[in-house]
Amino acid sequence: MFRGNHPTRVDEKGRLKVPAEFKRTVDEKYGAQFYITSVDGRIAQIYPFEEWQRIEEKLAKLSNFNPAKKNFLTRTNYYGQLVEIDGQGRLLIPQILREAAEIKGEVAVMGMLTHLVVRNMEAIRAEVQAPFTEEDEKTLNEAGI
Repeated sequence: MFRGNHPTRVDEKGRLKVPAEFKRTVDEKYGAQFYITSVDGRIAQIYPFEEWQRIEEKLAKLSNFNPAKKNFLTRTNYYGQLVEIDGQGRLLIPQILREAAEIKGEVAVMGMLTHLVVRNMEAIRAEVQAPFTEEDEKTLNEAGI
């Protein structure tokens, strides 16, 4: 499982050095292939390929005429690319996604259990300043958290 925030930098070529804490999990559980994508262009989602395949298997069960499926696939394919981690533990973030999400320089790399999220550091700082809502608390309470 991926958890926590391990800030790092994206170099001038758009390569993200996977933080050591997450690289250990990758080495123990996953291979070298990843699917990097986004649903909204504000964040980069980095899925070990086997985790992404689980999502695709669920999507395959939906009708090709399902508008939510079409919308999701359009967005994740527009921003997405299959990449391999290099010998130095780096992943190349797709250029179209780097530009949309302003992923450059200092970034937050956060664990989301089955995948990683990369955010522009200024954007994530602003987001975590927003209050945790009563609706958030209610939803988590209903889940027993």
